[in-house]
Amino acid sequence: MQKTVFITGATSGFGLACARRFAHEGWNLVITGRRSDRLEALSTELAPLSTVLPLTLDVRDTDSVQAAVASLQAPFDSIHTLINNAGLALGTEPAQRCDLEQWHRMIDTNVKGLTTVTHALLPRLIETGTGASVINIGSVAGHWPYPGGNVYCGTKAFVEQFSYALRGDLQGTGVRVTNLAPGLSESEFTLVRTDGNQDAHDALYAGANPIQPEDIAETCWWIASLPPHLNVNALELMPVRQAFSALSIYRD
Repeated sequence: MQKTVFITGATSGFGLACARRFAHEGWNLVITGRRSDRLEALSTELAPLSTVLPLTLDVRDTDSVQAAVASLQAPFDSIHTLINNAGLALGTEPAQRCDLEQWHRMIDTNVKGLTTVTHALLPRLIETGTGASVINIGSVAGHWPYPGGNVYCGTKAFVEQFSYALRGDLQGTGVRVTNLAPGLSESEFTLVRTDGNQDAHDALYAGANPIQPEDIAETCWWIASLPPHLNVNALELMPVRQAFSALSIYRD
């Protein structure tokens, strides 16, 4: 039986690259995102490689998520791997100057959206059993905070702890859970965060040889295809040119 992967945020970045990577392995794909035109284009692109179901979906909409999952029919009803990729960062200002609506949107997407999708799919993953996987896309920001990260860092810290706790709850079901935490990665991430500031995007990645979406897709594929008795609890990835800095000190 062909395996099925359910990918959120499949219209760009990591999610798009994951869809292409799993399609090349012949997996059935359930690809979700808010941009219908991109989903349809991706579905057409991947149709020669796999069976694809595009679902226009905003993970913040609980009713829509639950209805979409309930509507899954063969060959998409048996889920082997969930890749919780949908997420975003908004703003770079210190907390005292941040837009509260941006904070709420990050929480609604990165925390509430991820948990809503996971909750809806858990019965199907448990039914699949041994070897099924939940891959949560976290961030090094969930473990290593930085100025301007405020709520974004908090949401990714949640993803890390939720992944560990979920792993404990699922013990005995055969379902695996991984917190995959990338560092500096080149995608639409910074454009979204800076409201389309191309100069900021270019400056951040210039000369850094950052992680590419295809790198994360390859990592997700490796995790999902490991022997079923193995679980990668957490995996933190950085480009070689990114490392740790000294703690900051404010001086009079």
